[in-house]
Amino acid sequence: MRVHEEVSDDEEPSAAAAVAVEPVAVSPPPPQRLVVGYALTKKKVKSFLQPKLLALARKKGIHFIAIDETHPLSEQGPFDIILHKLTSKEWQQVLEDYREEHPEVTVLDPPNAIQHLHNRQSMLQEVADLNLSNGYGEVCTPRQLVIMKDPSSIPDAVAKAGLTLPLVAKPLVVDGTSKSHELSLAYVETSLPLLDPPLVLQEFVNHGGILFKVYIVGETIRVVRRFSLPDVNTYDLGNNDGIFRFPRVSCARNNAEDADVDPCIAELPPKPLLEKLGRELRRRLGLRLFNIDMIREHGRKDRYYVIDINYFPGYGKMPGYEHIFTDFLLSLVQSKYKRRVSGS
Repeated sequence: MRVHEEVSDDEEPSAAAAVAVEPVAVSPPPPQRLVVGYALTKKKVKSFLQPKLLALARKKGIHFIAIDETHPLSEQGPFDIILHKLTSKEWQQVLEDYREEHPEVTVLDPPNAIQHLHNRQSMLQEVADLNLSNGYGEVCTPRQLVIMKDPSSIPDAVAKAGLTLPLVAKPLVVDGTSKSHELSLAYVETSLPLLDPPLVLQEFVNHGGILFKVYIVGETIRVVRRFSLPDVNTYDLGNNDGIFRFPRVSCARNNAEDADVDPCIAELPPKPLLEKLGRELRRRLGLRLFNIDMIREHGRKDRYYVIDINYFPGYGKMPGYEHIFTDFLLSLVQSKYKRRVSGS
Protein backbone atom coordinates (compact mmCIF):
# COMPACT_ATOMS: atom_id res chain seq x y z
CA MET A 1 0.00 0.00 0.00
CA ARG A 2 1.35 3.37 -0.92
CA VAL A 3 0.93 5.47 2.23
CA HIS A 4 2.04 9.09 2.60
CA GLU A 5 4.01 9.49 5.80
CA GLU A 6 3.94 13.31 5.95
CA VAL A 7 0.96 15.09 7.46
CA SER A 8 0.46 18.83 7.07
CA ASP A 9 -1.41 20.96 9.59
CA ASP A 10 -2.48 24.51 8.88
CA GLU A 11 -2.81 25.46 12.55
CA GLU A 12 0.20 26.45 14.65
CA PRO A 13 -0.03 25.07 18.22
CA SER A 14 0.75 27.52 21.01
CA ALA A 15 4.01 27.16 22.97
CA ALA A 16 2.05 26.37 26.15
CA ALA A 17 0.08 23.67 24.39
CA ALA A 18 3.25 22.20 22.93
CA VAL A 19 4.71 21.85 26.43
CA ALA A 20 1.55 20.48 28.01
CA VAL A 21 0.71 17.79 25.48
CA GLU A 22 2.50 14.43 25.74
CA PRO A 23 3.51 12.61 22.55
CA VAL A 24 0.76 10.28 21.41
CA ALA A 25 1.31 7.11 19.40
CA VAL A 26 -0.29 7.54 15.98
CA SER A 27 -2.24 4.58 14.67
CA PRO A 28 -1.72 3.66 11.04
CA PRO A 29 -4.20 5.35 8.72
CA PRO A 30 -6.99 3.23 7.27
CA PRO A 31 -6.00 1.54 4.00
CA GLN A 32 -6.71 3.47 0.82
CA ARG A 33 -5.78 0.84 -1.77
CA LEU A 34 -4.07 -2.48 -1.22
CA VAL A 35 -2.91 -4.29 -4.36
CA VAL A 36 -2.52 -8.05 -4.16
CA GLY A 37 -0.97 -9.75 -7.17
CA TYR A 38 -1.83 -13.42 -7.42
CA ALA A 39 -0.24 -16.31 -9.31
CA LEU A 40 -2.52 -19.31 -8.85
CA THR A 41 -3.70 -22.28 -10.87
CA LYS A 42 -7.12 -22.03 -12.52
CA LYS A 43 -8.47 -24.50 -9.99
CA LYS A 44 -7.13 -22.43 -7.10
CA VAL A 45 -8.52 -19.20 -8.54
CA LYS A 46 -11.98 -20.74 -8.72
CA SER A 47 -11.93 -22.15 -5.19
CA PHE A 48 -10.24 -19.21 -3.46
CA LEU A 49 -11.28 -16.05 -5.29
CA GLN A 50 -14.97 -16.57 -4.71
CA PRO A 51 -17.43 -13.69 -5.27
CA LYS A 52 -17.97 -13.23 -1.51
CA LEU A 53 -14.21 -12.73 -0.99
CA LEU A 54 -13.85 -10.32 -3.90
CA ALA A 55 -16.88 -8.27 -2.82
CA LEU A 56 -15.67 -7.91 0.76
CA ALA A 57 -12.14 -7.16 -0.41
CA ARG A 58 -13.35 -4.28 -2.59
CA LYS A 59 -15.22 -2.78 0.37
CA LYS A 60 -11.99 -2.86 2.36
CA GLY A 61 -9.90 -1.34 -0.43
CA ILE A 62 -8.20 -4.60 -1.43
CA HIS A 63 -7.75 -5.28 -5.13
CA PHE A 64 -6.68 -8.66 -6.53
CA ILE A 65 -4.71 -8.46 -9.77
CA ALA A 66 -3.76 -11.55 -11.82
CA ILE A 67 -0.04 -11.90 -12.53
CA ASP A 68 0.80 -12.70 -16.14
CA GLU A 69 3.45 -15.43 -16.10
CA THR A 70 4.35 -14.72 -19.74
CA HIS A 71 5.63 -11.23 -18.89
CA PRO A 72 8.46 -10.15 -16.56
CA LEU A 73 7.16 -9.82 -13.01
CA SER A 74 9.18 -6.64 -12.44
CA GLU A 75 7.17 -4.93 -15.21
CA GLN A 76 3.85 -5.65 -13.49
CA GLY A 77 2.24 -4.03 -10.49
CA PRO A 78 3.23 -2.26 -8.37
CA PHE A 79 2.08 -4.76 -5.75
CA ASP A 80 1.88 -4.53 -1.99
CA ILE A 81 1.50 -8.29 -1.59
CA ILE A 82 2.07 -11.28 -3.87
CA LEU A 83 -0.03 -14.37 -3.24
CA HIS A 84 1.08 -17.51 -5.05
CA LYS A 85 0.86 -21.27 -5.30
CA LEU A 86 2.76 -22.35 -8.37
CA THR A 87 5.29 -25.15 -8.09
CA SER A 88 7.56 -24.88 -11.14
CA LYS A 89 11.24 -24.21 -10.53
CA GLU A 90 11.14 -21.42 -13.11
CA TRP A 91 8.44 -19.57 -11.15
CA GLN A 92 10.27 -20.04 -7.87
CA GLN A 93 13.41 -18.48 -9.33
CA VAL A 94 11.42 -15.58 -10.79
CA LEU A 95 9.87 -14.92 -7.40
CA GLU A 96 13.18 -15.17 -5.52
CA ASP A 97 14.76 -12.65 -7.91
CA TYR A 98 11.75 -10.36 -7.48
CA ARG A 99 12.00 -10.53 -3.68
CA GLU A 100 15.61 -9.37 -3.85
CA GLU A 101 14.74 -6.45 -6.12
CA HIS A 102 11.56 -5.48 -4.23
CA PRO A 103 12.03 -6.14 -0.49
CA GLU A 104 9.13 -3.78 0.21
CA VAL A 105 6.66 -6.29 -1.28
CA THR A 106 5.31 -9.02 1.02
CA VAL A 107 5.45 -12.44 -0.63
CA LEU A 108 3.08 -15.08 0.72
CA ASP A 109 5.04 -17.19 1.25
CA PRO A 110 8.79 -17.41 0.48
CA PRO A 111 9.38 -20.15 -2.14
CA ASN A 112 12.28 -21.71 -0.22
CA ALA A 113 10.07 -22.09 2.87
CA ILE A 114 7.22 -23.64 0.89
CA GLN A 115 9.61 -26.17 -0.61
CA HIS A 116 9.93 -27.75 2.83
CA LEU A 117 6.32 -28.95 2.59
CA HIS A 118 6.69 -30.50 -0.86
CA ASN A 119 8.44 -33.53 0.63
CA ARG A 120 6.70 -35.70 3.21
CA GLN A 121 10.02 -36.84 4.61
CA SER A 122 10.92 -33.34 5.78
CA MET A 123 7.35 -32.08 6.25
CA LEU A 124 6.75 -33.56 9.69
CA GLN A 125 10.31 -33.26 10.99
CA GLU A 126 9.68 -29.82 12.48
CA VAL A 127 6.71 -31.22 14.42
CA ALA A 128 8.77 -34.15 15.68
CA ASP A 129 11.59 -31.82 16.74
CA LEU A 130 9.14 -29.69 18.72
CA ASN A 131 8.44 -32.49 21.19
CA LEU A 132 5.43 -30.37 22.10
CA SER A 133 3.69 -31.18 25.37
CA ASN A 134 1.88 -29.03 27.90
CA GLY A 135 -0.97 -29.31 30.36
CA TYR A 136 -3.44 -29.63 27.49
CA GLY A 137 -1.85 -32.58 25.73
CA GLU A 138 1.04 -33.72 23.58
CA VAL A 139 1.57 -33.51 19.84
CA CYS A 140 3.41 -36.35 18.07
CA THR A 141 4.00 -37.62 14.56
CA PRO A 142 3.43 -41.22 13.45
CA ARG A 143 6.52 -43.35 13.05
CA GLN A 144 7.34 -43.36 9.37
CA LEU A 145 9.70 -44.78 6.79
CA VAL A 146 10.72 -43.46 3.36
CA ILE A 147 10.92 -45.92 0.46
CA MET A 148 12.62 -44.51 -2.64
CA LYS A 149 12.52 -47.53 -5.00
CA ASP A 150 12.33 -51.32 -5.35
CA PRO A 151 8.92 -52.36 -3.96
CA SER A 152 10.24 -55.87 -3.28
CA SER A 153 12.50 -54.47 -0.55
CA ILE A 154 9.64 -52.88 1.42
CA PRO A 155 8.82 -55.86 3.72
CA ASP A 156 12.44 -56.12 4.90
CA ALA A 157 12.73 -52.34 5.32
CA VAL A 158 9.53 -52.27 7.40
CA ALA A 159 10.72 -55.14 9.59
CA LYS A 160 14.12 -53.51 10.10
CA ALA A 161 12.49 -50.19 11.07
CA GLY A 162 10.17 -52.00 13.49
CA LEU A 163 7.00 -50.48 12.05
CA THR A 164 3.68 -52.08 12.98
CA LEU A 165 0.97 -52.92 10.45
CA PRO A 166 -1.37 -51.60 9.17
CA LEU A 167 0.56 -48.91 7.34
CA VAL A 168 -0.64 -45.82 5.46
CA ALA A 169 1.25 -45.20 2.22
CA LYS A 170 1.48 -41.66 0.82
CA PRO A 171 3.36 -40.28 -2.21
CA LEU A 172 6.69 -38.81 -1.11
CA VAL A 173 6.32 -35.64 -3.18
CA VAL A 174 3.44 -33.20 -2.72
CA ASP A 175 3.05 -31.33 -6.00
CA GLY A 176 -0.50 -29.97 -5.78
CA THR A 177 -2.07 -32.72 -7.89
CA SER A 178 -4.90 -34.88 -6.59
CA LYS A 179 -2.68 -37.96 -6.99
CA SER A 180 -0.20 -36.59 -4.44
CA HIS A 181 -3.00 -36.64 -1.84
CA GLU A 182 -4.11 -40.22 -2.45
CA LEU A 183 -3.66 -42.75 0.36
CA SER A 184 -3.21 -46.50 0.40
CA LEU A 185 -3.70 -48.78 3.39
CA ALA A 186 -1.71 -52.01 3.69
CA TYR A 187 -2.90 -54.52 6.28
CA VAL A 188 -0.43 -57.36 5.80
CA GLU A 189 3.24 -57.76 4.95
CA THR A 190 2.59 -59.69 1.74
CA SER A 191 0.77 -56.70 0.23
CA LEU A 192 3.67 -54.26 0.73
CA PRO A 193 5.46 -55.10 -2.57
CA LEU A 194 2.31 -53.95 -4.39
CA LEU A 195 3.00 -50.35 -3.37
CA ASP A 196 4.49 -47.82 -5.77
CA PRO A 197 7.60 -45.90 -4.54
CA PRO A 198 8.78 -43.25 -3.93
CA LEU A 199 6.52 -43.06 -0.90
CA VAL A 200 6.25 -42.58 2.83
CA LEU A 201 4.89 -45.32 5.08
CA GLN A 202 3.25 -44.19 8.31
CA GLU A 203 1.99 -46.36 11.13
CA PHE A 204 -1.79 -46.19 11.22
CA VAL A 205 -3.18 -44.74 14.46
CA ASN A 206 -6.81 -45.48 15.40
CA HIS A 207 -8.54 -42.12 15.82
CA GLY A 208 -12.28 -42.71 15.78
CA GLY A 209 -12.56 -41.91 12.08
CA ILE A 210 -12.36 -38.15 12.69
CA LEU A 211 -9.64 -35.79 11.46
CA PHE A 212 -9.16 -32.16 12.49
CA LYS A 213 -8.15 -29.70 9.79
CA VAL A 214 -6.38 -26.84 11.53
CA TYR A 215 -6.32 -23.80 9.22
CA ILE A 216 -3.70 -21.14 9.93
CA VAL A 217 -3.88 -17.64 8.46
CA GLY A 218 -1.17 -15.57 10.09
CA GLU A 219 -1.98 -15.71 13.80
CA THR A 220 -5.58 -16.82 13.29
CA ILE A 221 -6.51 -20.48 13.78
CA ARG A 222 -9.74 -22.20 12.73
CA VAL A 223 -10.54 -25.90 13.09
CA VAL A 224 -13.07 -28.05 11.22
CA ARG A 225 -13.89 -31.74 11.59
CA ARG A 226 -13.67 -34.14 8.66
CA PHE A 227 -14.38 -37.83 8.36
CA SER A 228 -11.24 -39.90 8.00
CA LEU A 229 -10.31 -43.56 7.65
CA PRO A 230 -12.21 -45.81 10.08
CA ASP A 231 -10.46 -47.55 12.97
CA VAL A 232 -8.82 -50.90 12.28
CA ASN A 233 -9.52 -53.90 14.52
CA THR A 234 -8.24 -57.46 14.79
CA TYR A 235 -10.88 -58.73 12.36
CA ASP A 236 -9.74 -56.23 9.72
CA LEU A 237 -6.12 -57.31 10.09
CA GLY A 238 -7.05 -60.96 9.63
CA ASN A 239 -9.42 -60.54 6.70
CA ASN A 240 -7.84 -57.91 4.45
CA ASP A 241 -4.79 -58.96 2.46
CA GLY A 242 -4.61 -56.41 -0.35
CA ILE A 243 -3.88 -52.74 -0.83
CA PHE A 244 -6.85 -50.43 -0.28
CA ARG A 245 -6.58 -47.12 -2.08
CA PHE A 246 -8.41 -43.95 -1.11
CA PRO A 247 -8.77 -40.56 -2.83
CA ARG A 248 -8.46 -37.37 -0.78
CA VAL A 249 -9.83 -38.56 2.55
CA SER A 250 -10.22 -35.20 4.30
CA CYS A 251 -11.81 -33.22 1.46
CA ALA A 252 -14.76 -30.90 2.06
CA ARG A 253 -17.38 -33.45 1.02
CA ASN A 254 -16.33 -35.49 4.08
CA ASN A 255 -17.46 -32.69 6.40
CA ALA A 256 -18.24 -34.02 9.89
CA GLU A 257 -19.24 -30.76 11.56
CA ASP A 258 -22.90 -31.71 12.05
CA ALA A 259 -22.51 -35.48 12.16
CA ASP A 260 -23.78 -37.59 15.03
CA VAL A 261 -20.40 -38.56 16.49
CA ASP A 262 -19.35 -39.61 19.98
CA PRO A 263 -18.60 -36.31 21.80
CA CYS A 264 -15.30 -37.73 23.10
CA ILE A 265 -14.20 -38.28 19.49
CA ALA A 266 -15.65 -35.06 18.06
CA GLU A 267 -14.26 -32.75 20.76
CA LEU A 268 -11.86 -30.25 19.19
CA PRO A 269 -8.23 -30.12 20.34
CA PRO A 270 -7.67 -27.58 23.15
CA LYS A 271 -7.19 -24.03 21.88
CA PRO A 272 -4.03 -23.34 23.95
CA LEU A 273 -2.40 -26.45 22.49
CA LEU A 274 -3.26 -25.40 18.93
CA GLU A 275 -2.07 -21.84 19.53
CA LYS A 276 1.31 -23.06 20.75
CA LEU A 277 1.62 -25.51 17.86
CA GLY A 278 0.65 -22.87 15.31
CA ARG A 279 3.02 -20.30 16.77
CA GLU A 280 5.97 -22.69 16.80
CA LEU A 281 5.35 -23.98 13.28
CA ARG A 282 4.97 -20.45 11.87
CA ARG A 283 8.36 -19.64 13.32
CA ARG A 284 10.10 -22.86 12.32
CA LEU A 285 8.61 -23.17 8.84
CA GLY A 286 8.69 -19.47 8.00
CA LEU A 287 5.13 -19.72 6.66
CA ARG A 288 1.91 -17.84 7.37
CA LEU A 289 -0.56 -19.75 5.19
CA PHE A 290 -0.88 -23.46 5.85
CA ASN A 291 -3.04 -26.10 7.46
CA ILE A 292 -2.32 -29.05 9.72
CA ASP A 293 -4.09 -32.41 9.48
CA MET A 294 -4.34 -33.70 13.03
CA ILE A 295 -5.89 -36.76 14.68
CA ARG A 296 -6.50 -37.73 18.31
CA GLU A 297 -5.47 -41.25 19.28
CA HIS A 298 -8.61 -43.23 20.11
CA GLY A 299 -8.75 -43.83 23.85
CA ARG A 300 -6.10 -41.18 24.59
CA LYS A 301 -7.82 -37.86 25.10
CA ASP A 302 -4.60 -35.87 25.33
CA ARG A 303 -2.45 -37.43 22.59
CA TYR A 304 -2.56 -35.93 19.09
CA TYR A 305 -0.73 -36.77 15.89
CA VAL A 306 0.09 -34.42 13.01
CA ILE A 307 -0.11 -36.52 9.86
CA ASP A 308 0.18 -33.87 7.11
CA ILE A 309 0.90 -30.17 6.56
CA ASN A 310 -0.27 -28.32 3.45
CA TYR A 311 0.72 -24.91 2.11
CA PHE A 312 -2.08 -22.51 1.08
CA PRO A 313 -4.85 -25.09 1.57
CA GLY A 314 -8.49 -24.84 0.47
CA TYR A 315 -9.40 -21.78 2.51
CA GLY A 316 -12.60 -21.41 0.51
CA LYS A 317 -13.97 -24.37 2.49
CA MET A 318 -13.24 -22.69 5.82
CA PRO A 319 -16.31 -20.96 7.33
CA GLY A 320 -15.97 -17.16 7.23
CA TYR A 321 -12.69 -17.32 5.34
CA GLU A 322 -13.38 -14.08 3.46
CA HIS A 323 -13.38 -12.06 6.70
CA ILE A 324 -10.35 -13.83 8.14
CA PHE A 325 -8.29 -13.47 4.98
CA THR A 326 -9.06 -9.84 4.23
CA ASP A 327 -8.32 -8.88 7.84
CA PHE A 328 -5.04 -10.77 7.58
CA LEU A 329 -3.99 -8.93 4.41
CA LEU A 330 -4.76 -5.56 5.98
CA SER A 331 -2.85 -6.50 9.14
CA LEU A 332 0.28 -7.18 7.08
CA VAL A 333 0.28 -3.66 5.69
CA GLN A 334 -0.59 -2.10 9.05
CA SER A 335 2.35 -3.92 10.64
CA LYS A 336 4.65 -2.76 7.87
CA TYR A 337 3.50 0.84 8.35
CA LYS A 338 4.08 0.67 12.12
CA ARG A 339 7.63 -0.59 11.57
CA ARG A 340 8.33 2.24 9.16
CA VAL A 341 6.98 4.84 11.58
CA SER A 342 8.86 3.43 14.55
CA GLY A 343 12.06 3.32 12.54
CA SER A 344 11.83 6.91 11.31
